Amino acid sequence: MKWSKFTLKTLSEAEDVVISALTDVGVEGVEIEDRVPLTESDKQQMFVDILPEGPADDGIAYLSFYVEEGEDTEALLGRVREALDELRSFMDIGEGTIVSGETEDKDWINNWKQYFHQFYVDDILIIPSWEEVRPEDEDKMIIHIDPGTAFGTGMHETTQLCLRQLKKYVTPETELLDVGTGSGILSIAALKLGARHALGTDLDPCAISATRENMEANQIPEQAMDVMIGNIIDDEQVQQAAGYEKYDIVCANILADVLVPLTPVIVHQMKKGGLYITSGILDVKETVVTDAVKAAGLEVVEVTHQGEWVNVTARKPE
Repeated sequence: MKWSKFTLKTLSEAEDVVISALTDVGVEGVEIEDRVPLTESDKQQMFVDILPEGPADDGIAYLSFYVEEGEDTEALLGRVREALDELRSFMDIGEGTIVSGETEDKDWINNWKQYFHQFYVDDILIIPSWEEVRPEDEDKMIIHIDPGTAFGTGMHETTQLCLRQLKKYVTPETELLDVGTGSGILSIAALKLGARHALGTDLDPCAISATRENMEANQIPEQAMDVMIGNIIDDEQVQQAAGYEKYDIVCANILADVLVPLTPVIVHQMKKGGLYITSGILDVKETVVTDAVKAAGLEVVEVTHQGEWVNVTARKPE
């Protein structure tokens, strides 16, 4: 199937209005390329794999949309241009130029799979659904994970740091709280390691479907894990639903800037003697997180590193 790609050059401050106008005239889905810095809200929703540093904002946005071969392209572009002219009458949308190009004949739904293959985290094999387990790996712990639309495949150093800590500390009695669960990989790993139950929380509704699909792929019983949407940092209903002084282990593979406000809150969900396993921390932010952990009354048990990333594991006093 061939697709025609159209890229519209506009201003980043106008992109939301332009996208709305494109949707109104029949454009289904828009790719956005801009250099707008992330807001604090954006950062809180990036339940990590990585938060990259981007180039300086130049105020320009490129909005790309695709038209399937056989559609009435000229009619659609006519409606797009009319909508842009209407927008120009009351706001600055920048150049508003449209550049076209034909894409390759590819399976856009599945083409990305070439970039994700099975790999090991020590003796744990993480494998996507489209690959087969080799006979020599059948005796290993195997976690079936498809990236889907949620973060967390296990490929990033932060996830691997957390997996290693879970291997050390999970017991058959472990009640786990996984803040920013994403694909559910840490909870699923903990359950495969023998944990009794896990609760995953996330801000992204995609985490619900991604986690449930991965639970099914790993034959995790529904009653073994719950998933909840909401911000446990400032939503008392989420805090109450999660439960207080209930968890033997809380893991949070997020960002240092989110861990700082999370820590004094989440300590109330932890049992006395419970562990707090955190990552998503760049080495330059290590002290920021250890200071927040100590300020919340927790004792730092261990700090581990992989590349430029850090894991901080702490314990709540008995």
